[in-house]
Amino acid sequence: MDRIYNAFWNSMAGFAFGLRTERAIRQEFAIFLVGLPVAVLLGTTAWERLTLILSIVAVLCAEFLNTCVEKLCDHVTPELHDQIKAIKDMGSAACFCAQASCGVIWLFVAASRLWP
Repeated sequence: MDRIYNAFWNSMAGFAFGLRTERAIRQEFAIFLVGLPVAVLLGTTAWERLTLILSIVAVLCAEFLNTCVEKLCDHVTPELHDQIKAIKDMGSAACFCAQASCGVIWLFVAASRLWP
């Protein structure tokens, strides 16, 4: 039980660090906070609401992982490096894929609500 307790607090420390230091994480967390009540209002079923909320959570997950990759790359070599740039660009692409997927999900649910 101690391991789970410690893992939870380590995760909360990482979450807090990300919110304090990363603008993209703060922006996406703000979208999550706004999106939460909107998802409840927009979704017509529990599954739609869950899908809307988890799509934003997936964006946050991708952004946290991308931030980890970028910070690790900067730690390994702060100089400009072609392979490090490619790695960072792939992390950014992962974030874009999550954001685009989230957008498609939200548009699909909104469209199905407007045009049943």
